[in-house]
Amino acid sequence: MGDPLANVVWEALTTNHVAFAEGAGGARRYQPDVAVFAGMADDSPAAWAALAELVGADHVAVLFRESPVDAPDGWSVPFGGQGHQMVLTAPLATPPAADIIELDASDAPEMRALVKLTEPGPFAARTHELGGYVGIRDPDDGRLLAMAGRRASVPGFTEVSAVCTHPDARRRGYAEAVTAAVATRLLDDGVTPFLHVAVDNHNARRVYERMGFTTRRIAHFVGVRAPSA
Repeated sequence: MGDPLANVVWEALTTNHVAFAEGAGGARRYQPDVAVFAGMADDSPAAWAALAELVGADHVAVLFRESPVDAPDGWSVPFGGQGHQMVLTAPLATPPAADIIELDASDAPEMRALVKLTEPGPFAARTHELGGYVGIRDPDDGRLLAMAGRRASVPGFTEVSAVCTHPDARRRGYAEAVTAAVATRLLDDGVTPFLHVAVDNHNARRVYERMGFTTRRIAHFVGVRAPSA
């Protein structure tokens, strides 16, 4: 078996996250109110045709995978970028903080508000249902100051995602603390944590390296727009 993280969205949607999947044949996507990402089994014409049928004419799918995307004729590429895919390969160097709290559906509006303010990446109305979300609240006014949770999950690996800190609470180590809390829970479940960080976010990458994460590959994310009807 190959590396399940090389085409992680496809692997997730055909294994651990099949309950959140839409599509058939060689293409799948997360239910749109859960996550924005789609995946394909390969780059065959049949897989691209399945993706076009899944997303609909002139609509965008967001792919996330190991190899660059070479879209067929008729497709356009409105945006794209790269990120370090990092896997925990050493003992976790950051102990969980004592003030970590569990977050659930009742916290979802605050979670979405914090994501909107800090822009750590896509976060939809039901993203919290992917589970494992933790946070830190202000001890004085109860505001949600930091959070992290889980996203893509394949056998043996689960992604730490949506790591963010309110601007009023930066430089307190909160991002590292919530990342460590999610990672610790995954390790306790016998699962290896991994995460993604933008190639130009050098500060975050250094923090993750200090925690024990190493870069496995440079991953590619790209929006592809299906041909018009």
